[in-house]
Amino acid sequence: MSTQPGRRSLGVLLGLVLLAAAGMQWWGAGQEQRQGQRLAALAQQGDIRMVSSETCIYCGAARRWMTEHRVPFDECFIERDAPCQALYDATGAQGTPTLLVRGQVQLGFNVTRLLATLEARG
Repeated sequence: MSTQPGRRSLGVLLGLVLLAAAGMQWWGAGQEQRQGQRLAALAQQGDIRMVSSETCIYCGAARRWMTEHRVPFDECFIERDAPCQALYDATGAQGTPTLLVRGQVQLGFNVTRLLATLEARG
């Protein structure tokens, strides 16, 4: 009988951990939604150009995120488009995605950095 209170405590602890995890997931999803709405409201067509590579998984993730949140952006692929390759070379970028946000070069997709750039250059 002495193991019963221990099991109950373990069950309560497990329940609290699961509840906390669910709360964090819910809060994170809400935060992402708010960031997406802010970015979509700030960005105009032509503000964001994403230089991508066909094999870049991060480019695909960025494309999906911006499309899902209705953020206007243009995209070109360095393998298919010589002017895109020239743009990529001119930026001195070290990888993809490389974003040009109102003329500022950003390596990688970072929503917080995109928001800060658009707000600062508004």
